[in-house]
Order: sequence, then structure tokens, then C-alpha cells
Amino acid sequence: MNPIATQDPRFSLRFATPDDAGLLLDFMHQLGTFQKMRDKISATEAGLRQLLSQGKGEAIFGEYDGKAVGFAYFCQTSSAFIGQSGLYIDGFLVHESMRGKGLGKIMMAFMAKLALARGCQRLEWGCLDWNEPSIQFYRHLGAQSVDIMTIYRFGPEQLKANAALF
Repeated sequence: MNPIATQDPRFSLRFATPDDAGLLLDFMHQLGTFQKMRDKISATEAGLRQLLSQGKGEAIFGEYDGKAVGFAYFCQTSSAFIGQSGLYIDGFLVHESMRGKGLGKIMMAFMAKLALARGCQRLEWGCLDWNEPSIQFYRHLGAQSVDIMTIYRFGPEQLKANAALF
């Protein structure tokens, strides 16, 4: 896929293809390590390839001098509560050695532009409460936290158990 030029001539973006599943998994492992949750990453290359192939998830890679140094994994969402669609960033990371160069800001600007181009009214993501540098980065961009709810989740076993009740 052709790279997308940015205001930094050494930095470009590109959309992931299913063949990038291994690279995406590597970035997820890096993110899990940074978040002190590496043991919680259960994604596989085959699973990510399937998500990318089916369009259930997408990713962009930020490349500096041709080397992948950042990523954002995302998917389309919608809310009947507010009647809006959006993009949800499920994974976002710029290598520590590349932080402070404005690359994360470029990637977030691209994600905002992509959301608007797709007719979305919002862009959302999560951030761990202890990750103060990222919180400050997001606030500097004008993001607001949503602190009025707790996210709940059914994992595979809870899905099966609850589905069996129907």
C-alpha cells in the first residue's frame, strides 16, 4: 500500500494489510509490555490476520525513514445513546525512542481526519489511569476523559455461559 505523506518528510503513514498481522502483533506485545500487561495479550498472528482480512479491525503504521515506529489499531463504532458513529482506537503506541518528535500528534491528527472522512462524529480510546505522560499528551490535544462509567466485558467463557441461558 502506498505511504501517506505527512508534514515531516521522514515520517509517513500506511494502512496495515492482512500480511502485516505479525508486525501488528509485535506492536501489541510492545504495548502490553509498556502497560505492564504483557501477560494479558492473547492475540495471535492468525487472529489479527482474520480481523484485518474481514475488516473488523484496521491499523495504521507510522514509519520513520522507512522503519515502523508507531501504530494505531482501531475499529468503527456507533452509539444509539447519542446517535453518533465513531472510531475506537484499541491500541496506540509510538516507540519510546521516537517520542517527543510530534509523531504521535501526527498520527492522532490523521485518525481525526479519517474519522471525519468516514462521517464519524467522534474518536475514542482508553488510557490507563497511571499513564500520566499519555494523559497529558491527550489533554494537550483537547481530549476529554469519560469518567462516569466503568467498562464491563464478557470473555469467551462468560459469552458461552450467558449465551447458553437463551
